[in-house]
Amino acid sequence: MRSKGFSLIELLIVVAIILIIAAIAVPSFLRSRIAAYESSAAASVRSVNTAQVAYNSEFPTVGYAGTLNALGGTSCTPPTSTGACLLDTLLASGTKSGYSFALTVSGTPNGSYNIIASPIVWDYWGMRYFCSYEDGVIRVSLSAITVCNDSIPPQN
Repeated sequence: MRSKGFSLIELLIVVAIILIIAAIAVPSFLRSRIAAYESSAAASVRSVNTAQVAYNSEFPTVGYAGTLNALGGTSCTPPTSTGACLLDTLLASGTKSGYSFALTVSGTPNGSYNIIASPIVWDYWGMRYFCSYEDGVIRVSLSAITVCNDSIPPQN
């Protein structure tokens, strides 16, 4: 007489099927997560570009903002050149969604800027680097970027 329940072989077959499905699904999930973080980084670079244009219009004697903190701020009545409240505080802190953001300016007043987004942990948060400057074009590279210029191809 056969007892009720599953045999060890049946349980092992079910576990093997679950492991095969997981082996197929996990890499796709990881690629999707990286794509989402990279998309967020590109959107954040775009936000910095927009904020820099608005900042330069509002404070023409200063030029572009010298720091991300100057584009951010929490007390915005009224906005100032040290806290313009054009970016969310998370992006203004320099890190967002697994990417670090570095803003550099040059000229007097600040006539040009570079914004560079780098994954904090390469191949975990992202595999691409993003940058832009005052032309507003977002550029992308598979290797680290030190200065954003026309030699880096635009993002598709």
